[in-house]
Amino acid sequence: MAGPSERHVLFDRSAKNVRPGETLLAALARDGWPALQRSIRYHRPRGPFCGVGHCTGCLVRVNGRPNVRACRFEPAEGDVVTTENSWPSPRFDLLGVLDFVFPGGIDTLHGFRRPAWATRAYHRVVRRLAGYGAAPDPGVPAPPSSPPLRRTVDVAIVGAGVAGRALAAQLANAGRPVVAIDRALRPAPVPWADLLGRTTVTFLPPPAPGGDARFTLLGFEEPARGVEIRARAVVVATGGYDAALGFGGNDRPGVLTADGAFALLAPDGRAPFERAVVVGGGERVTDVLERCGDAVSAIVSPGDVEPGVVRRASELEIPLYPRSLLLSASGRSRVRSVALRTRGHGPRFSLGCDAVILAHRRLPTPQLFFQAGARMEWRGGTGAYYPWLAESGETSVPGLFALGESAGYLPDATGDTTARVAAALLGRPLPEGAPPPRVASTGLPDLDGYYRELAAEPRSGRWVACPCEDVLLEEVEAAHRAGYRGIEVIKRYTGLGTGLCQGRYCLPDALLLLARLEARSPPEVGYITQRPPVVPTPLGAFAALADVGSEEEPR
Repeated sequence: MAGPSERHVLFDRSAKNVRPGETLLAALARDGWPALQRSIRYHRPRGPFCGVGHCTGCLVRVNGRPNVRACRFEPAEGDVVTTENSWPSPRFDLLGVLDFVFPGGIDTLHGFRRPAWATRAYHRVVRRLAGYGAAPDPGVPAPPSSPPLRRTVDVAIVGAGVAGRALAAQLANAGRPVVAIDRALRPAPVPWADLLGRTTVTFLPPPAPGGDARFTLLGFEEPARGVEIRARAVVVATGGYDAALGFGGNDRPGVLTADGAFALLAPDGRAPFERAVVVGGGERVTDVLERCGDAVSAIVSPGDVEPGVVRRASELEIPLYPRSLLLSASGRSRVRSVALRTRGHGPRFSLGCDAVILAHRRLPTPQLFFQAGARMEWRGGTGAYYPWLAESGETSVPGLFALGESAGYLPDATGDTTARVAAALLGRPLPEGAPPPRVASTGLPDLDGYYRELAAEPRSGRWVACPCEDVLLEEVEAAHRAGYRGIEVIKRYTGLGTGLCQGRYCLPDALLLLARLEARSPPEVGYITQRPPVVPTPLGAFAALADVGSEEEPR
């Protein structure tokens, strides 16, 4: 029986009860593995992947409005939720035949040029079969749902995690007004700062020369409230996220990141999987074992396994497979097994499982730095781009600072880095001593060698290079053979990196793969243009900010 504070929603004509503070995805996961989506081009089954509101694995239609992320949606009483992009349902979609009819990929951008008279008809049909769903129902109220919010402050901190909270406390103690902005649906309280939760900001240009030397941050508070923040200094502490991994069948339902696994856990810790294979060998694997170790059946690491992971796995009696290639995942509507091979031409073997949790690599969230025009540099320790930083933590854009994981600082350097940034913002001398340690700048991540070995293996199953846009690895390779070079050109030709996640889950590995194909370093391969906004944003939220009658709220 539903509790008195539970909300009742209709999901695909079935009644569901949602507990207080529970997202739709978490509520559906209580009944088992949720099936919500089909891929946009091949209608392949898809499942929740990232759990933090970036991917396309849990898009649903709510009260006639398409493409709502179930992992970030807390239903209200009486909401009507339906799945889309599949018929009759995500578990059985008749258009899934496209996955077999087009084994080499559906060409929605260029192909079918002969005969010329049929090109237009071909593209019209194919594009009707591919997409993210129908337009909003007639009569659906347009956002925004509330008046816009405007603030003017000295310092804006984007990200209220460990580093952002520590800096806010130091600035508050010095009497500096601070606003902290965080995407979390329920961020931890920051009593020493003005906290804006559920809020994503974008458009971070440097102050105009000769102007009032203020940054302007535009964004929205979910679901659609426009936000404008003006600040003399901005500190970006947006943290990081768990990366994807390339292998055959890497888009199968049940393949998800550690963040995604955590998002599916019930309040009592119960998971919608029972025999998960965890990929990785570092500290992130320990996090997974602590939170859902009872549902883990094996740990597979692309490289070596850290002693802490070995110790915890031994306590839980979980077998370890270090330095192993993940060749493919098998299963149609759900992962059933994975094929592996020990690196260095070792034997092949397989493991049964019902989930693959990717916990092998944490990457920074750099979009705001790119959009602000900050100088970026490749750091081989993780194989990612980070902002160039002065000893104070300031980027090449005056007044724009970086902090925490997104800056490339190591976890044990939080105290030192926040002290330096606080001193710079307060006009005080920097603490003495060497600059805080950051991710190694030279070398290549071990994943580079991993992919070089994997490329020599016979390919099994579809390797999806860009899950959002259904771009296959073989399409990227074909573009390379056709003479296209560099990640930006490959993006424009294939569509890789143009999906809703804005390249978060395809570009990092695509850089390593293209570097191998082009015999160049990843920095030479380049990076795509990071255009705002950071996440898909209702245009009505921005439009509302142009209302001259809107008042700035008191700080």
